[in-house]
Amino acid sequence: MDAAERKQAVLNVAFRYLDTYRELLQEEGERSNSFPKELYLCAVQELSRHPELVEDVLKLQRWTEILNCPSDEEKESRRKQVRPLFRHFRRIDACLQPREAFRGSDEIFCRVYTPDHSYVTIRSRLSCRVGEILALVREKLQYSEDQPVLPGNLILVAVTSAGEKAVFRPSDEAVFTTLGVNTHLFTCEPSELETLLPLPEEIHWTPGDSKLHDMSAEEVANQLVVFDWELFSCVHEVEFVCYVFHGEQSRWRPLNLELVLQRCSEVQHWVATEILQCQSLPKRVQLLRKFIKIAALCKQQQDLLSFLAVVLGLDNPAVNRLRLTWEGLPGKFRKQFQQFESIADPSRNHKSYRDLITSLRPPLIPFTPLLLKDLTFLHESCKTFHGELVNFEKMVSQSDLTVLIQCLLFLSHLVAMDTETSPSHLQTKAYVRQLQVIDNQNLLFDMSCKLEPKDT
Repeated sequence: MDAAERKQAVLNVAFRYLDTYRELLQEEGERSNSFPKELYLCAVQELSRHPELVEDVLKLQRWTEILNCPSDEEKESRRKQVRPLFRHFRRIDACLQPREAFRGSDEIFCRVYTPDHSYVTIRSRLSCRVGEILALVREKLQYSEDQPVLPGNLILVAVTSAGEKAVFRPSDEAVFTTLGVNTHLFTCEPSELETLLPLPEEIHWTPGDSKLHDMSAEEVANQLVVFDWELFSCVHEVEFVCYVFHGEQSRWRPLNLELVLQRCSEVQHWVATEILQCQSLPKRVQLLRKFIKIAALCKQQQDLLSFLAVVLGLDNPAVNRLRLTWEGLPGKFRKQFQQFESIADPSRNHKSYRDLITSLRPPLIPFTPLLLKDLTFLHESCKTFHGELVNFEKMVSQSDLTVLIQCLLFLSHLVAMDTETSPSHLQTKAYVRQLQVIDNQNLLFDMSCKLEPKDT
């Protein structure tokens, strides 16, 4: 292969990269377009020695124009309706719509609370910096009748339902998708930080019968699977790589992948919440049976994300200690749940789960936290470079996992989505997509002790 052919081979790899990640590169604008510009300038300098590169250079020039100046049609196709931020606004019409992938340029509505639990609603880009959020909040507070005196130096804080606080830096970006299940954004002056408390609805609970009693396990499981496929199909494979390789410094924030991880946590806490809110022992036993059946149906449909999330929710210490409830469970269900627990067993590097995975054929939804664990271990246990040489063994191993992810993401678009519109069906669908959960483990344990004190 002569010099010109080698240069053409490099350019062909670059064109494949640009074509694969076109949308994400356009999303990032100038921050990510230095690579094609620099490559174009280098290629132009080679034209005098290798005139046969002219077509490739012209193609590279068109790519720089596309990335910097998208057409009106592309701009229109990327423009989406402003959406509420996840759980802040519980709108039935919004939650029933098929989930679409989030991009940093998407505009959302979000509530930002003040120390007295009043709030302002801002409209913001999903990827905007904390400094921009604070500027929007300050502007809203300036015209608020409840805020006669404009605060001075504002900070942005995430407050969990357990009262834990995390202060964001002004330069932090895309903080919205990093919030936990019942975590809210607060703004205050630094001196007010210690006074911030969770919202009242996050630290109090009301006992009562679950809506699940009126829903079939089959319908709930089907809706869990459909929603998981929607969430998983929104994830671009580059999000997995960025999550593991770059973390907080990633060029592309893994917005959709973070939502999948949130959903896994949400389903676990949903299981515990529903059982622990139920005051009647016979009804708790019924719920336990229903959740085991839901887990079995998710496993049957190869949705291992919800399957293991439900199993881990039943294994929550606050649920696991309910001796009277578990003793009321028929032996058949107890045996089935023991089998599910063995699949969730992390011993021997999750051997039971891995054996299950190898026995299944795609399409399937993997347990995403474990997939990320494998990618992270591979990245941190092997050096990327040996001196100035690339560790190709590591690259091949990472490529194998990425190909698996690409296969699963591609197949996710082939899975039939549900189209039924009966009232009961839509009610179940809305319930599954807007789960009301308690994620404060201390509160869950207190609820458990009130249901079945230690001496019972």
